[in-house]
This record gives sequence, structure tokens and C-alpha cells, in this order.
Amino acid sequence: MMEYDIVIVGAGPAGLSAAIYGKRAGKKVLILEKQSYGGQIINTPAVENYPGIPMISGFAFASALYQQVVDLGAEIKYEKVNGIAEEGNFKIIQTDQASYRGRTVILATGARNRPLGLEGEQEWIGAGVSYCAACDGMFYKGKTTAVVGGGNTALEDALILSEYCRKVYLIHRRDTFRGEAVRLHILEEKDQVEILRDSQVTKLHGKDRLEGITVIHHKEEKTREISVDGLFVAIGQMPENDAFYNVVKLDFAGYILAGEECRTSTPGIFAAGDCRTKEIRQLTTAAADGTIAALQACSYLYKHFSFL
Repeated sequence: MMEYDIVIVGAGPAGLSAAIYGKRAGKKVLILEKQSYGGQIINTPAVENYPGIPMISGFAFASALYQQVVDLGAEIKYEKVNGIAEEGNFKIIQTDQASYRGRTVILATGARNRPLGLEGEQEWIGAGVSYCAACDGMFYKGKTTAVVGGGNTALEDALILSEYCRKVYLIHRRDTFRGEAVRLHILEEKDQVEILRDSQVTKLHGKDRLEGITVIHHKEEKTREISVDGLFVAIGQMPENDAFYNVVKLDFAGYILAGEECRTSTPGIFAAGDCRTKEIRQLTTAAADGTIAALQACSYLYKHFSFL
């Protein structure tokens, strides 16, 4: 069983940032990723809020970050982590292909899109239902679409779709939006965008694919049937921490309990990025978490493995 100083679970911005700091500290670093590097940022067409970089595509940003990690010599294996066990001062990371022994572990598993939970939603993914406007928006050029959500992701999705679609409905269950006011103002100025506040999608309609939605306006208690070709769901995320419930404490929503120092309830295990409890989940905070978690891991190694 191969041994590593730092085993990082997840190759998103948090995990890759942690790898950079781990390698620069001279540590042996392994990254385990079940899908592909970059996390959700690869689906963002334009990153315009990362300090020092006026504008870059999410894919280009992730690719540059990945290449930096590879050039520093970190190992990356594409394997799904199924659990972690403790063995003395070591952590045994079990994947679907092998097991690895780590002196420290950084959990940077991110989160996945939260579904509406309506009948037909899962069946019509790719047939009218999507969770990524950057990925699927062009399929709806000249058509009618709807976006559900009130955060920056929903606003960004609506902005993307407004460039392609004949009509875009932005549906939010509250009166006010959590997303940036600048983006909301741009949407309010677009003739093809209709914003439905205090409203909720209650039903999906269609045969072989999505054809329409039922929307209820809570205050007016009115129901409206809207024909749409595509529905883009942007109502938040769900952490992917099910495999770690027995080694670190999670909150009621499944996020890893870890503060700004990224330390979990288990010594030697740290959490970084969207998978941990935090108020703000942005690209910059993910990178910051990765930095902190790696430096905390290095400090732990110095204290508990004095020969390193």
C-alpha cells in the first residue's frame, strides 16, 4: 500500500490549490478524483471575479490550475473514494480500485446540484431539464426556457440563456434575490426576460420530453401554466460527503463541520471548499480553503511525524 503525506479527495479548485501548497512544502501528495479535474467551475463560460484575472473561462482556469499541479509533481488518480478508516496515525483511503495510506487527508469533494424533486425531473434530464446553462444553453437557441433559483448561478444561467433564447423566465420563490444586484439589474433591463418573484414550479408537463411547467404565485395564490422547451434548475447544491460520515462530523445538511482553519472533528483530516460548513461558496474561497487546509496538514505532519 503506497504511503503519502497528504491525500486529497477531489480535484476541484480547493483540492488543486491544496496540492500546490502541499507540493511546494515538499510533501508527497496524491489527489483522488472520481470524475474529472476542475469541479463545477469548468462549466462557467466567464470567470470575472477572480483577483488579478479580469476574465477567463472556467475551463481555461481549471486547466491552468491542473497543469500547475502536474508540473509540481503531484499524483492524480481517477478513482472514487468509498471510505476512510484510521490505522494508528495513518488514514486508509479506500477507493473502488485500491487503498492508500495517508498521514493526512484533505476532503475537497465539493457539492452537486440540488434537484427540484418533481415527477419527471430525472427522466427528462437531457430532454428539457438541465442544471447547466453553459453546457446546454445553445440547444435552446430561439426557444423558450425557464430558470429556477435566486442566487448568482440562477442569474448567470438566465443571462446566458438570454443571449440565445426567444424568451427566458426567471422564477424565484422569494421576493428578493441572493445573487449580485448588478446581474439582476441587467436581467431586469432585458425585454426577453420575465422575472417571476414569490413563485414556485410545482409540476412538469410533457410526454417524451419537457413541454411545460406549472407555476404558483404564493401571495396571489394564482396558478399559471407556461409552455417551455427547457428548464434550468439552479437552486443550490448538496454536499457529497456520504462516504465520510463515520470519520468526520457532518451538519444536518451533510456538510463537513469545519471552521476557517479547515480542521474537522478528526485530527489529521481537513476539509476545504464547498463540502464544508461556510457562509460563502465562491471560487476565491475554495482556493483559500485549499491553501489553509494544506498548510494545516503540513503543520500536523510536523507535529506528529517529526522525521518529515
